[in-house]
Amino acid sequence: MEKIKMTTPLVEMDGDEMTRVIWKMIKDELLCPFIDLKTEYYDLGLEYRNQTDDQITIDSAEATKKYGVAVKCATITPNAARMTEYNLKQMWKSPNGTVRAILDGTVFRAPILVKGIEPYVKNWVKPITIARHAYGDVYKGAEMKIPGAGKVELVYTAEDGSETRELVHDFKSAGIVQGIHNLEPSIESFARSCFNFAIDTKQDLWFATKDTISKKYDHTFKDIFQEIYDTEYKEKFEALGLEYFYTLIDDAVARVIRSNGGYIWACKNYDGDVMSDMLATAYGSLSMMTSVLVSPKGVYEYEAAHGTVQRHYYKYLNGEETSTNSIATIFAWTGALRKRGELDNLPELSAFADKLEKACIDTVESGKMTKDLALITTLEDVTPLNTEGFIKAVRETLEASL
Repeated sequence: MEKIKMTTPLVEMDGDEMTRVIWKMIKDELLCPFIDLKTEYYDLGLEYRNQTDDQITIDSAEATKKYGVAVKCATITPNAARMTEYNLKQMWKSPNGTVRAILDGTVFRAPILVKGIEPYVKNWVKPITIARHAYGDVYKGAEMKIPGAGKVELVYTAEDGSETRELVHDFKSAGIVQGIHNLEPSIESFARSCFNFAIDTKQDLWFATKDTISKKYDHTFKDIFQEIYDTEYKEKFEALGLEYFYTLIDDAVARVIRSNGGYIWACKNYDGDVMSDMLATAYGSLSMMTSVLVSPKGVYEYEAAHGTVQRHYYKYLNGEETSTNSIATIFAWTGALRKRGELDNLPELSAFADKLEKACIDTVESGKMTKDLALITTLEDVTPLNTEGFIKAVRETLEASL
């Protein structure tokens, strides 16, 4: 068959370890045989980030702004052990954090539902999408150990030199303290990304914080969301029959557990971090999650929600067989290709993305899957496959559908 043509490149961000190995397999087996693939390539492998003093990460984010759609492989965020292993100049920041900050985006994560991989919450028959604010709070916190008795204050010094003070605590003993912040423009971007994504996907939007306790910090989030909804999105939501509502995080958790799914749950940074992993596990597997960063200006960056699968990579280097689940990484590519097709008016490209996703699901539902899924599936007589074997099985299913 003739390869599908592309008119605008995707920004391609390569990554690390086992996911980097899978990345090449996916391109060789599932993409390049069918698509005249156009990408602007950036190597975000840790060695090259170190070589370029992390400029490559910044360049990839700026390219994403230019082209509008990116696809990203999982990358290492180095710790002390990685500093030694890779002989790093410094402990480079998370590439995801750098890209999110530059794009001013919100991360949306949703489970990939497959028959035979049953959610632990039995009434979750539709996916729940987590929308995670990607700036500030504890991730930009300043911390201090308090050695003994003394007073800790928040101090705001205005440009004119005037000061405003708020007592944090009058310590009578040793303790700890943390200062966190956020920015109104970032919260506004978060809100607009959530409302736009709800309209794009035609799903209700929930938002929850702890404003009864945090009467200024969390309440500001609540107020900004409500004002933007009322002035910019209410009529659009009502025209589509969609609902936006705010509730306390405690109530949201209870509602989520009782629900059937099928909506977007917007969370502050830490809440979204924790709840997305909870949802992924409760739906079956971290390797069965889609993840997309969306900016309020309509820029999209697709990625796998999991890490670089370090343990499998060391086995791979030793020549041992691995059975690494590639579905989330495949869905990162399909999400980017589908969006590229939508933006460039290339329906055949979007249709290919749909068929590749269906091929993944059909392959698993036929009983062919990697070992992580074989261990939890309710299907009988399944065939566990190694890393490459699963990707080749998906190709067979895809070719049959084409």
